[in-house]
Amino acid sequence: MTSNSRTGRIAVVGSNMVDLITYVSRMPAPGETLEAPSFESGCGGKGANQAVAAAKLGSQVSMVSRVGDDLFGDNTLRNFSDHGIDIRHVAKVAGKSSGVAPIFVDESGENSILIVKGANEDLLPADVDAAEDVLRDADLILMQLEIPLETIYHTVRRAAEWGVPTILNPAPATSALSVSDLKSLSFLVPNESELALLSGMPTDTEEEIMAAARSLIEKGIGTVIVTLGSRGARLVTADRFTTIEPVSVTPVDTTGAGDAFIGSFAHFFAATGETETALNRAARYAAYSVGRRGTQKSYASANDFDAFCEALPQ
Repeated sequence: MTSNSRTGRIAVVGSNMVDLITYVSRMPAPGETLEAPSFESGCGGKGANQAVAAAKLGSQVSMVSRVGDDLFGDNTLRNFSDHGIDIRHVAKVAGKSSGVAPIFVDESGENSILIVKGANEDLLPADVDAAEDVLRDADLILMQLEIPLETIYHTVRRAAEWGVPTILNPAPATSALSVSDLKSLSFLVPNESELALLSGMPTDTEEEIMAAARSLIEKGIGTVIVTLGSRGARLVTADRFTTIEPVSVTPVDTTGAGDAFIGSFAHFFAATGETETALNRAARYAAYSVGRRGTQKSYASANDFDAFCEALPQ
């Protein structure tokens, strides 16, 4: 099976960041100074990462976002264009810095991340309305939480009016997110801790994950997809609880793996309309990224991904 049987149109209402990645032998203790072996920088941000993953696989991607009035902003715009992403609705915010994300990666591949939102805070509901031309023609609208919550709620409501399916990745987690304002959301994609925060319920066992997810479905969310890292994912609907098996790889850098999973799921779902098939493909795509350093540069093209899948044990 090739990576895309047809080309989907995906619109991302979301963030962009500049990743400042330091590779460390171990995390420093408070007040401690360590010498780090290497440093890299690159374009990131949850919205941009997910957009690039989908674009690399062949989706037609439009970005609705805001960048700072600085060199980082120029570089982000250039990066979007280099990946074939439509930037008609990405604008600079005068006097604001671009978003930045200092990231620390240890020898096991685990990471710690700080986020400065910068111009991402200036993406407003009026900007969503201004982008109606690309949003209402999309096969899928993808969102994250590095932009104002009001913009998320407004996008969900407008997408429902247009009949366009929506995905929200509720990260970084915040207790301020109102589930009642997400009633017409098609897909919610939290991890374990995000699910616990949103539901107010424990998520330590499979039964608890199912119950917590279904409590959100009862409040109007269509489908909940719970990402569990090396344990794969769980697809939860009102009447189904399906395990999406993980793909075993030796981790090199887990930075951006969740975004690889969600961006590729958006691509595969827009291309096929089949949720479980899309999730199984996305698990493989995320595994590819974990085996490589960096964020967007660790994401596979369609051809590289197909070769990776062919080499996996059957």
